[in-house]
Amino acid sequence: MSGPRIEIRRLERPGDLGWVVMTHGEAYAAEFGWDTSFEALVARIVADYAASRDPAREAAWIAELDGRRVGGVLCVAVDPATAQLRILLVDPLARGHRLGGKLVDECVAFARQAGYARMKLWTNHPLAAARRIYLSRGFRLVEEEPHHSFGADLVGQVYELDLAPRQAAAAVELCRPEAPAGASSAGASGD
Repeated sequence: MSGPRIEIRRLERPGDLGWVVMTHGEAYAAEFGWDTSFEALVARIVADYAASRDPAREAAWIAELDGRRVGGVLCVAVDPATAQLRILLVDPLARGHRLGGKLVDECVAFARQAGYARMKLWTNHPLAAARRIYLSRGFRLVEEEPHHSFGADLVGQVYELDLAPRQAAAAVELCRPEAPAGASSAGASGD
């Protein structure tokens, strides 16, 4: 017996945009008691993405579990050097399959490939599972600010990820001299 079929695909099918908005509204109301002003914010983000995205610099993904939409994330441009990860969500019934991490990984890989120097995101303090994903991928907290939004008292958090280190590490690796013949390769990466 095999496990569930997981697919991370581009957001491009009819119904994907509406699903993202509806699922955010329902999930955040059920889990955190947030009101419809949050769903309205998500609707604006999704509408802006759909109306004016630059396909070379912006993308979105849907996670499917056994052919059913269960998650999504957007990567949008803030400025020429900065991408923003937006509206990450995994349906509560589909959690435990590492879909959030897979969606974040797709988003970060796309941002790197598109040539961004950094990625940022805005989230709120109750979203502990998402925070663990962001921190495990190297994002660092750069700002916190209390606010009252979506019918709740929250602490908004901004996280950033420097996308350049992999390029710098690769350049260092290319410049590293060859080990002398007979030298141990213990500790070398990729072996």
